[in-house]
Amino acid sequence: MQKHNKFYNPDVLIEFVRDGLVEQEHSGFVILKLKNEEIKIGDSFNYPFYLRSCAKPLQAALLIDEKLDEELGLTSEEIAIACASHAGEDCHIQSAKSFMYKADICEGLIRCGIHSPLAKSITCDTPTVFHNNCSGKHILMLALSKHFGFDVNTYYEKNHPLQLMIKKKVYELCEYNKETPISTDGCGVPIFSMPLKNMLTGFLNLFCDEKYSKIKNAFLDNPYIIGGEDRLDTKVMQHSPNCVAKVGAGGLCIVVNTMTKEGFVVKILDADMNAREFVVLNILRQLGWSNIKIDDSIKTLHNQVVGKKEILFSL
Repeated sequence: MQKHNKFYNPDVLIEFVRDGLVEQEHSGFVILKLKNEEIKIGDSFNYPFYLRSCAKPLQAALLIDEKLDEELGLTSEEIAIACASHAGEDCHIQSAKSFMYKADICEGLIRCGIHSPLAKSITCDTPTVFHNNCSGKHILMLALSKHFGFDVNTYYEKNHPLQLMIKKKVYELCEYNKETPISTDGCGVPIFSMPLKNMLTGFLNLFCDEKYSKIKNAFLDNPYIIGGEDRLDTKVMQHSPNCVAKVGAGGLCIVVNTMTKEGFVVKILDADMNAREFVVLNILRQLGWSNIKIDDSIKTLHNQVVGKKEILFSL
């Protein structure tokens, strides 16, 4: 089988060492935009990666542009659920349904698909679309389609006028103007690709612009709605004052310090969630943005320490 050519040069960011032997290595990229410098770990050579769920707050900017949040009387929690990759808990389902009712959307129109809740503590024999981690985004798209008078039955299609508007808005925020591949996200809507630095630029432009303060505050005030049980972005925001965070499939996480107007993006190439979390939390600690306690030990089910996770970079 022919392999794709690789146009990037990642660094090994983290090793899992068990009783003296390296058992796992996880490679990827880190880009930081700080006040006086830009730091790159690994060189992606501007290779375009898919935004995945990191696109959600950028897409929600249209809600504010159109003042649809005011028209519908949306709460901070309902704005948050539009940006969320949630764990399917009661608070998430209630927020999604409340948004749907205010927008006068029929449940049958929501085309995100059905999966069991991401929260491991929840047992659900008959999951619905509301348990889907992208349900809030789909309700947002339906609400916008209805607002613009677009066909609500085909809102998820690549060439639907709403999806073209979303692309224009996302590219504007990210300061990106090239035509790179567009794929279909797991929930069935178009997802765009662009270099990691442009993703980070988009987050800085969104979360540091007073115009979009409602989106910023929705994250800061409702970190559990954005993610939920065992979700990295929730953990970051609960322990890092003034920071907003959003994860995306494929090993992505973007964090913005809304006070200092700085930020960083992490991409773990093998999409290992444990590696992503450990890298992100260590960056926060190195920057002095978080007070979260980091456990670097590798333990057995009997709580015996048999190794440790080791970060291979310093800022």
